[in-house]
Amino acid sequence: MATVTAPPDAMTWQEWADEVRRLARERDAVILAHNYQRPEIQDVADHTGDSLALSRLAASVEASTIVFCGVHFMAETAKLLSPEKTVLLPDPQAGCSLADTITAEDVRAWRAEHPDAVVVAYVNTTAAVKAETDICCTSSNAADVIRSIPEDREILFLPDQFLGAHVRRVTGRDNIRVWMGECHVHAGIDGHTLRERVAAEPDAELYVHPECGCATSALYLASSGAVPQERVKVLSTGGMLSAAEKTDARKVLIATETGMLHQLRAVNPKTVFEPVNSRAECHYMKMITAEKLLSSLRDGTTEITVPEDVAARARRSVERMIAIGSPSRGGE
Repeated sequence: MATVTAPPDAMTWQEWADEVRRLARERDAVILAHNYQRPEIQDVADHTGDSLALSRLAASVEASTIVFCGVHFMAETAKLLSPEKTVLLPDPQAGCSLADTITAEDVRAWRAEHPDAVVVAYVNTTAAVKAETDICCTSSNAADVIRSIPEDREILFLPDQFLGAHVRRVTGRDNIRVWMGECHVHAGIDGHTLRERVAAEPDAELYVHPECGCATSALYLASSGAVPQERVKVLSTGGMLSAAEKTDARKVLIATETGMLHQLRAVNPKTVFEPVNSRAECHYMKMITAEKLLSSLRDGTTEITVPEDVAARARRSVERMIAIGSPSRGGE
């Protein structure tokens, strides 16, 4: 589980939160926090959610500055959708192991090998990669994006191999080539760990993010009858929140980054939410600390920019996805 960082400069937590909000008002800033952030960052934020929902929200708010508590590609996406606004990332080193598995050069080379293919990029990619693709998707609308493409067109799906395999499975499309990238945190939530936890908690519901290495195992457990099908749900982070609000289960096992538990427990305190793997923590997400958020608001660090030629092409891919439809609460 995510550790809570100490408040900076011998402040109490209330003093820190009050100062963060005062500085945000002074800078005309809105604070956005991803679901995987540290609990104190989520609690002080104006809005918490998945990266795409937050980026779309950033484009609609009146604030002139966006402080994005997440990782680098998320702040880039916010900048794509809010080019006129200042976007700050409290720690510029907050990267993403999944986004790092593919470069713009990789996409160009792959496309050259398959010139007639449609290139689909998960939103968990850099702006430079998005600029080389035809359309983006989230984990919640990836199947709809794939179905929008003519069945006779070959598809190059990047960068997550587990999400790609899931989309191939649910759409029945066998002409999808999948890039072999993975999120190191989600890949670590494997089938063996999942089966052990399910065996120990036979009455629990199971929420699995499709980026997880255990997604196939979860569906097998449901199809084989080891776990009733109605208790196994493959969901985006936004989908997990919606399901958590409605469930009356005594316990739910969660297969995603452990920061998600903070929001799930907040929307439904009656249900016990436990991680499938308690060590599934993204150190990049946890690089945003109380001190760094305060410094970002005080000093304007670090501003995220995207070259306009890259931004225009990347924005096109995101907007094509939005035109197909993206659930208001579902993203990655």
